[in-house]
Amino acid sequence: MSFYRWDGEDLILDCHLQPKASRDEFAGLHGERLKIRLTAPPVEGKANAHLMAFLAKAFGVPKSAVQLISGELNRQKRVRIPRPTRLPEELGITVR
Repeated sequence: MSFYRWDGEDLILDCHLQPKASRDEFAGLHGERLKIRLTAPPVEGKANAHLMAFLAKAFGVPKSAVQLISGELNRQKRVRIPRPTRLPEELGITVR
């Protein structure tokens, strides 16, 4: 299994979030999930909002388009990115 899958033209990511990191970055794999380090603290939805903005920028979509499917209150999250216009090279995601 991979940390991503395609659902039509939408990309679904399984993520492991590390809040309060020193910088925002993709940090390899954590088990079978993509590890993402974010500077935002895990309080009052700040880390989730920061995650949506980080992914929107990385995949070239509007912030409002990125959807949190599951994991609102924990580090394990599933996110939908509709019709990404770019795929970060370091992630090795292939287009179907």
